[in-house]
Amino acid sequence: MTDLLSTTSDLGSDLSGTHDAERAYELDRAHVFHSWSAQAEISPMVITRAEGSHVWDGDGKRYLDFTSQLVFTNLGHQHPRIVAAIREQAATLCTVAPAFANGTRSEAARLIASHTPGDLDHVFFTNGGADANEHAVRMARLHTGRHKVLTTYRSYHGGTHLAVNMTGDPRRWASDHGSAGTVHFFGPFLYRSAFHATTEAEECQRALEHLEQVVALEGPATIAAIVLEAIPGTAGIMVPPPGYLAGVREICDRHGIVLVADEVMSGFGRSGRWFAVEHGGVTPDLLTFAKGVNSGYVPLGGVAISDEIHATFAHRAYPGGLTYSGHPLACAAAVATIRAMEDDDLVGRAHRLGAEVIGPGLRALAEKHQWIGEVRGTGAFWALELVSDRETREPLTPYGGSSPAMSAVVKGCQERGMLPFSNFNRIHVVPPLTTTDDEAREGLAILDAALAAAAG
Repeated sequence: MTDLLSTTSDLGSDLSGTHDAERAYELDRAHVFHSWSAQAEISPMVITRAEGSHVWDGDGKRYLDFTSQLVFTNLGHQHPRIVAAIREQAATLCTVAPAFANGTRSEAARLIASHTPGDLDHVFFTNGGADANEHAVRMARLHTGRHKVLTTYRSYHGGTHLAVNMTGDPRRWASDHGSAGTVHFFGPFLYRSAFHATTEAEECQRALEHLEQVVALEGPATIAAIVLEAIPGTAGIMVPPPGYLAGVREICDRHGIVLVADEVMSGFGRSGRWFAVEHGGVTPDLLTFAKGVNSGYVPLGGVAISDEIHATFAHRAYPGGLTYSGHPLACAAAVATIRAMEDDDLVGRAHRLGAEVIGPGLRALAEKHQWIGEVRGTGAFWALELVSDRETREPLTPYGGSSPAMSAVVKGCQERGMLPFSNFNRIHVVPPLTTTDDEAREGLAILDAALAAAAG
């Protein structure tokens, strides 16, 4: 076993990757097991440093980060206020068990509660989004005394057992044994309507009627929660039609079902509002978050809890917890992130970036490229639906699969100095909220050139 002191002294030279990208790659391939990957078939890019909207690879090449990594660096890379807050917290209190109160966690909870809608004034901290969703469902089940959980197809809720069973996309398939109490239904998605709708109003009405049928057929008294991504993220950034979230809220109220809004990806300014449920004018009973709460600088997630559900556990112990719940370093990063968002009006900036730069820019690309079937999104949260035929809407890549055409688009972006976010037949445009107008236009120009080259 390596001596602790020698390990500490070697961190800078061997583990940073800044001075020895080749060594970093060798160690990765020898020892690191990557998520969602066939281990022998990947060749991960080495990232040696990052700043603002850019990252650098092991060869020193700079890339515009149009992914916010996994849509979490909402304030970009190496934001000085967040870095300083982590450093200051580390000098005072690096870690403490969650049973103890500490000022940083308390302030983080207060700041989060100051922006959540309605009476979601109580915060249970987790390590990330998947366990936030796991705990939200546990709270809903204990609160209602029911077991089933309804979620949509074309959704993603996390990689832990319950969360991946709640997930509606193909990542669920390998782990779904029908034992988690989850039931899936179709959410609204007009471009690929399951209801033969031709307008947003029809899609909304028919999607709500479908949900009513699922609730009735499953038995309302068996359903603990309906869990919805306020705007589905990885599954395609399908903004719900007006009235849909309000309709789901009414169904839940009528049947005593807990409404859980998964805001792990859409929260903290990403959609041009603090939380995406604000677009629908509803307040859920539980709201889960992670990612943008502290720009992902230190792992953190949580559940914002309504007064009614909080009261369930006022004199009844909640049977759940995590060793690192409300970790001081993570909460310090959250405090700095939220204060910077407030001071710099980054929520308003995200709204303007989408309305004035990204949205118009993507619609202009759609006029040029036949592969673009639909442009959709809001704030700094957009998707291009790529199709091989606009009339039939045949996806450029089959659902759950890959294709040489999509690979060519991704490679073309990377060769031109931009990291794109791709999933099946979609390119997601999800840069940091701090991205400048010029940087956004640069990324769109690269995407334009990559699409043109891939299409031949």
